[in-house]
Amino acid sequence: MRVLTTALDLTSETARHNRAAMLERLAELHEQQGLARDGGGGAAVDRHRSRGKLLARERIELLLDADAPFLELSTVAAWGTEYPVGASVVTGIGVVSGIECILIAHDPTVRGGASNPYTWKKVLRATQIARENRLPVVNLVESAGGDLRHQAELFVPAGRLFHDLSALSAAGVPTIALVFGNSTAGGAYVPGMCDYTVMVAGGAKVFLGGPPLVKMATGEEADDESLGGGEMHARTSGLADYLAADEHECIAIGREILQHLNWRKPGGPTSPPDEPVYDPEDLLAVISADIRVPFDPREVLGRVVDGSRFEEYKPLYGPALVTGWAAVHGFPIGVIANHHGILFNREAKKGTEFIQLCNQSDTPLLFLQNTTGFMVGTQYEQDGIIKDGAKMINAVTNSTVPHLTINMAASYGAGNYGMSGRSYDPRMLFSWPGSKTAVMGPEQLAGVMSIVARQSAAAAGRAFDEAEDARRRDELAARIESESLALYMSGRGHDDGIIDPRDTRTVLGIALSACYSAEVRGSRAFGVFRM
Repeated sequence: MRVLTTALDLTSETARHNRAAMLERLAELHEQQGLARDGGGGAAVDRHRSRGKLLARERIELLLDADAPFLELSTVAAWGTEYPVGASVVTGIGVVSGIECILIAHDPTVRGGASNPYTWKKVLRATQIARENRLPVVNLVESAGGDLRHQAELFVPAGRLFHDLSALSAAGVPTIALVFGNSTAGGAYVPGMCDYTVMVAGGAKVFLGGPPLVKMATGEEADDESLGGGEMHARTSGLADYLAADEHECIAIGREILQHLNWRKPGGPTSPPDEPVYDPEDLLAVISADIRVPFDPREVLGRVVDGSRFEEYKPLYGPALVTGWAAVHGFPIGVIANHHGILFNREAKKGTEFIQLCNQSDTPLLFLQNTTGFMVGTQYEQDGIIKDGAKMINAVTNSTVPHLTINMAASYGAGNYGMSGRSYDPRMLFSWPGSKTAVMGPEQLAGVMSIVARQSAAAAGRAFDEAEDARRRDELAARIESESLALYMSGRGHDDGIIDPRDTRTVLGIALSACYSAEVRGSRAFGVFRM
């Protein structure tokens, strides 16, 4: 493979402007992530510590292997909603006793760790990643259960967690519950449905109904310990497999359980990893501050892939889509990246062929999104853009190698689908801070609605109010703009997190390694391609 060259001039006004704009967006992201790390705030954290308890992220840190990375997922879930940023739960991928695992830790400083609708979006996404990639799941449990004020939004998705834990166990994927505190009502089924359960003596409280509910339902007077304490479950009910003296011992037992699983990955790197030739720091200057200004994805690849090496496929055909082979941390990947945004007929056919080739060679696919969608217009419709776009979407749908997707900038319309957007089940999808996702750009959408309104008025013989139309256009464009932002989309669970572009190589390395916990095998069968 040849080493990519670079045309980036870090001293140019454009590069300096791009860098400043990205740093501003990153500062906003870090501020919101800080709110999630703060949990329920100072008073709640102090109260939790006064009980001799560790915070959720402290438990995770102790569980992880020394110096092991932790890829936290959906860090700003629930942003822009009535619920706390982070959705009162921490999820992510980390290495415990040499095994890559999904970790799920409710934050008891936020309303006692009670779940809200976004908590369940985040938790169920984590179990989906575990299922698709065969990653053992460790639940670090301390939760008051569902926030009953929102029970109508919680009841159905909460049941899905029980389903997923049962399905993982049946598939031979280990599940572990480390119970530090409350695990009440429906939450009591988490330790009940995990393969292994460890409880902290004097801390764990696991019951379907706490003393108040038992009193209301049966008239019985009961205390926490006899009803659901760790000692009782270890000696009497048998729900606890191990009883720990304190939180540190609970975590140590969890590590020992994983160590004894004899868990093996079926695949791994195929070449020695080496760092890119070009500094990932430069990515801040590569990404256009104005989403309407395209940038060359080869400049991104040169700062992400091993040795900045890239074997480009069909470089002279359909040049608005860049395709080719590379490696990240020794893992082979096929790359599909947008260059000038629009997907034309040739780009769609080129992308389709390349997806098939990667499936033939069992090579995971990396999609780098920066697309305004498939081209429209009389000539392109007559040339069969619908058929060609359908081919690419068909190939994405039926491809069975792992897909990893990065939304670098724009991800609009059916281009989002053809580039393996969230509805096409990539194994993991991450966004850069300035990226946007929508049906189309806000100005275009508002303009389309204006044209439709104008035509409707003409057909009905009504006068058209230009001033009112301008007001509606501005209002609609502003709303669509706000709803397409990375924070908005990530807050609603439409990606697996917003990442610093400089961390892209590390994030992809962790994600690819996780994918190889399951067998990587491509499809040899696709749907009917309209020729």
